[in-house]
Amino acid sequence: MSLQDQFDAAVAGSKQLPERPDNMTLLKLYALFKQGSSGDVEGSRPGFTDMVGRAKWDAWNELKGQSQDEAKQSYIDLIESLK
Repeated sequence: MSLQDQFDAAVAGSKQLPERPDNMTLLKLYALFKQGSSGDVEGSRPGFTDMVGRAKWDAWNELKGQSQDEAKQSYIDLIESLK
């Protein structure tokens, strides 16, 4: 099974976790998903009034420079640990 297939399976599995992860874990999942599927964050940081968008952007920006394959593997590992 290729890394991309495992990543796709983990994304599908993320919707069937036994319980909803806490907000920090959700942010980590979001950031790893975006880094794994899109690479480094692009665009400017959302404004102060968009607190959710800003938190997501910041979490994704923390992974800047990490390879997409590394991010995919980290995402897979995190989903497995939540099952």
